[in-house]
Amino acid sequence: MHDGNRQVIAAANQAALALGLRPGMALSHAQAMVPGLEVAEADPEGDAVALRDLAAWCLRWSPLTSAAPPDGLWIDATGCAHLHGGEDSLLGAIVTRLERAGIAAHAAIADTPGAAWAIARYSTKPITVIAPGGQVDALALLPVATLRVDSGTVAALRRLGIDLVGQLLSMPRGPLARRFGGDLLRRLDQALGCESKPITPVLPPDAAQHAAAFLEPLLTATALAIAVERLVAPVCAQLEAGGLGAWQMDLLFERVDDAVQVVRIGTSRPSRDAHHLGRLLKERLDTVEPGFGVSAMRLVVTLAEPILPTQVRSSLHGDDEQGVDLAPLVDRLASRFGENRVFSVLPRESDVPERAIAVGFPMAAEAEAIWPKDLRRPVRLLHPPQPVEALSALPDHPPATFTWRRVRHRVRRADGPERIAGEWWRRTGEVAAVRDYWAVEDEDGNRFWLFRRGDGADPATGDLSWFLHGIF
Repeated sequence: MHDGNRQVIAAANQAALALGLRPGMALSHAQAMVPGLEVAEADPEGDAVALRDLAAWCLRWSPLTSAAPPDGLWIDATGCAHLHGGEDSLLGAIVTRLERAGIAAHAAIADTPGAAWAIARYSTKPITVIAPGGQVDALALLPVATLRVDSGTVAALRRLGIDLVGQLLSMPRGPLARRFGGDLLRRLDQALGCESKPITPVLPPDAAQHAAAFLEPLLTATALAIAVERLVAPVCAQLEAGGLGAWQMDLLFERVDDAVQVVRIGTSRPSRDAHHLGRLLKERLDTVEPGFGVSAMRLVVTLAEPILPTQVRSSLHGDDEQGVDLAPLVDRLASRFGENRVFSVLPRESDVPERAIAVGFPMAAEAEAIWPKDLRRPVRLLHPPQPVEALSALPDHPPATFTWRRVRHRVRRADGPERIAGEWWRRTGEVAAVRDYWAVEDEDGNRFWLFRRGDGADPATGDLSWFLHGIF
């Protein structure tokens, strides 16, 4: 890279840094320090394009991402972290995926973009999560350069003996503004959260989308719902023209105060039904805070997939032989109650009852898997199994009575035992473990599924305690 009439280092990899080379160093000096140094011509325009592409790639984690030149990314994780197992898991997944692609990265989450930017660059840890409201303490011990002010301001502050952000926080604002201008205080307020710094989100390349700007800001839910209808129709037309269906859509609300809010919906199968998608979006409008008004809206399909044509078979009476399509119902339930609350229960290879089921995608093909018909199991198991006090004759008799939650049940009928051995290949504690299961019915007609630890003869198989595992 040229700096006036001389060539300087624009960037250095880990090996170069270990040799003492630094960005900004004269190239002649670096070549004198390391004979045979390999040098590549800097490509700022290509780097900017690659950074924007990387920001678009990060849309898988959040609908609000943006490039932060020259070497950073903004990701607004508000309301998204729980979908990825929490903030630590989210950052870990991002950093790990980048490292697999050969990109070294540090990541941080904080209440404000400015604080996250500073901590990600100056923390010694690859992943840092600042607790809500903790940005002041986190920034106090960092150098003033973390506020993203120009190098002249940083040098002037150092001449005054001000090296840390915490020193700025303890000084009166008036003299600082008169001596250094408003940019220093603005950056400080942005880092502390006193002044907002909106993120201009990147849009997926070649994505089906449509935008609308309004002469008067929209404030009511009715006005926003009408705008949704006008956005969905052209987007679905684009999807149909491309033979695609939407898996995921983001609706961006640009407010008059430059803040951006996003509503994300997902579908259980690719869809381009304008009525269905519009309904899902409208049901999420109650989460939008318009502030002083929404000046523009944009609907973007962030995840799409080709829809293959299917043959619709109907009888002479008009009855659809394919059955009822549950996808619209699944989408509405997931939109209203949360995606993690709508799922299918699938069979899994295991003799231990609590391991014989798996949670799957609601409309996945595995949901049609065949359950074993020779096993008598309650529809729902208790997790974990509830301990009960039982009275029984050993070794192979059912309980005569049992007490659960301070209620005594006298057993009238029983079926069993069904013996289930532990899965020794999972852990050593199950090598000799045995459970004897009984389906019992009490005097009131209630039916329970109980098991006893141990076979009643060998103490190594269990301690003979009883548990309630399910209710028929």
